[in-house]
Amino acid sequence: MAAPALQDLAAPDGVCYGCGSAHPHGLHIKSHWHEDGVHVVSTHLPDADFHGWPGLVYGGLIAMLVDCHSNWTAMAYHYRTEGRAPDSQPRIDCVTGNLGVKFLKPTPMGVPLTLKARVDGEVGRKTRVLCEVYAGEVLTALGDSTFVRVDTAQLARAARNA
Repeated sequence: MAAPALQDLAAPDGVCYGCGSAHPHGLHIKSHWHEDGVHVVSTHLPDADFHGWPGLVYGGLIAMLVDCHSNWTAMAYHYRTEGRAPDSQPRIDCVTGNLGVKFLKPTPMGVPLTLKARVDGEVGRKTRVLCEVYAGEVLTALGDSTFVRVDTAQLARAARNA
């Protein structure tokens, strides 16, 4: 039996459309440490609603997958750096500071997508994550993004006062 996903351990009440375990209609992206101990991996089979061009995955979905999975990669590295389990308190949260996606090849529908991400450089308040997206064995997109560790209560207060 596979270990529980990072999302289910650290944020079982998460409501993000892409990766929230508790979102009633979301994609429920699940991220796990790879056996190599360096990468965090996820697989996703796009639903027919996420067509872009006929037979191809909508690029916005790919960006969302990269965003959610890379964010969880950053958080997984924070937990590991602190020697903590993902279900320990206080919870670690990050938000997207910069999302970069480079589309290399068209991504076909009907093929499971594998996301393979790792931190590049130091784990800090701002953490760079590199993410590869594969359709089967074919590399179709690259993510190069930055995630910022935040206090979510402070973030919510700032959003209400914006």
